[in-house]
Amino acid sequence: MPMLSLVTFFPVIGVFFILFMDSRRKELVRVTTLLVSIVVFVLSLPLYFNFNAHAYEMQFVEKLPWIPSFGINYHVGVDGISLFLILLTTFLMPISILASWHITKHVKEYMIAMLVLETGMVGVFISLDLFLFYVFWELMLIPMYLLIGIWGGPRRIYAAIKFFLYTMTGSVFMLLAIIALYFLNYRATGNYTFNLLEFYRLELSFAVQFWLFIAFALAFAIKVPMFPFHTWLPDAHVEAPTAGSVILAGVLLKMGTYGFVRFCLPLFPEASHAFIPVISWMAIVGIIYGALVSMVQDDLKKLVAYSSVSHLGFIMLGIFAFNIQGIEGGITQMINHGLSTGALFLVVGMLYERRHTRMIADFGGLTRQMPVFATFFMIVTLSSIGLPGLNGFVGEFLILVGTFKSRILYASIATSGIILAAVYMLWMFQRVMFHEITHEENKKLTDVSKREFAILLPLIIVIFWIGIYPSSFLRKMDASVNHLLRQTGEGVNSVSRLQKQNKQTMPQIDIVSETKTEWE
Repeated sequence: MPMLSLVTFFPVIGVFFILFMDSRRKELVRVTTLLVSIVVFVLSLPLYFNFNAHAYEMQFVEKLPWIPSFGINYHVGVDGISLFLILLTTFLMPISILASWHITKHVKEYMIAMLVLETGMVGVFISLDLFLFYVFWELMLIPMYLLIGIWGGPRRIYAAIKFFLYTMTGSVFMLLAIIALYFLNYRATGNYTFNLLEFYRLELSFAVQFWLFIAFALAFAIKVPMFPFHTWLPDAHVEAPTAGSVILAGVLLKMGTYGFVRFCLPLFPEASHAFIPVISWMAIVGIIYGALVSMVQDDLKKLVAYSSVSHLGFIMLGIFAFNIQGIEGGITQMINHGLSTGALFLVVGMLYERRHTRMIADFGGLTRQMPVFATFFMIVTLSSIGLPGLNGFVGEFLILVGTFKSRILYASIATSGIILAAVYMLWMFQRVMFHEITHEENKKLTDVSKREFAILLPLIIVIFWIGIYPSSFLRKMDASVNHLLRQTGEGVNSVSRLQKQNKQTMPQIDIVSETKTEWE
């Protein structure tokens, strides 16, 4: 059974049915969309239970000719690196749909955009053909642009255009790099193909790796987003509807970090090692900058948005530690950030639905009025700052261990980000939930409804699951991450041998002439 195709394209089947529904029957549209997203999640579960944790090869592989004259195939597969990102996507989508029940404007179009977005996101994580990858990469931009631009806040048009332009700019450079790999592979093998697994076997000189790494890394750094490419993120988060913020933080940002692991490291190992100081310092600056800016925010949603810049800096730091602890910690933290930050955006959205304000000063003393909500909020807050026993601790601990093994200075500075995270998150929680009630409106607030309970409870369960039993996740990553490290190590050795054969050393390389020679 083509499991990956079912998971990827079942939302499109749901879109087909919704298209023929009467727009006035909003409840039917909502329920149908929710059922479709739940079915997609159920269909994705066999990927976890039938996954062979001892194999590093791609699993559930499907390969069909698509445009054979150009060597383009529908080629998909999953390994331990992409498995949990697919499950995170299918897990968050039903929660996001349920959180969208208050949407009343163009409900039918909204739900169609959400389902098309799910297809695009899953497609990015399963693609093994770079042309197919690029199609899915661009596809998921359109529904997210619409979600922000139509159902967003007062400055939604500005935020949507800024999001689209930033992402498109990086995508153009990545497309050029993909085309370059296409022709470089033809020169080396005589085959026209976009097969990623074949590109892994290419032996590229350092000069070519250098420029191609920059092209791919720019696209992924914007998507993460890394400092200083982060300026689109707060606007997009603040203006997006609640579900849009959840998907943006939970999944779309992870496409950037996933891109570094899937493409930059194994395709350009020598350049990746050379860029360790640059990427690491950008990550460290992002960690501290995001935390400091979060501390001075008076808007709850902006605070959570800037905290993402800080948390994603940790992920990048772990990936470029180039050891199993760092990379597995980075992948685990991708999942953790999606759960914790997604839950924070949901909590902020619930408060906004009640008070129609996100200003921290407008709250206070909510624990007395909303004890169940306060419990959920507290768990998610502690998860975000990495309390032992919750999911955030596992990822941050592994990242710091890996970074300490690689470079003690980087780890020592980055640790300050954890302290700052505890400061701004706990201070925010104290101002919103404790003290006396100073606004009369807060005395009338109701606790979580059954729908909101159903939204938050699955997230809390998984937060505790990862925190208490992380090996159920880490075991399935081990083989793939070890293979990635072998790829990067062998790639570095291979390029070093090539340079020695040419009697060249790294500092003496003429990058422009070397690149010109390779591409001509």
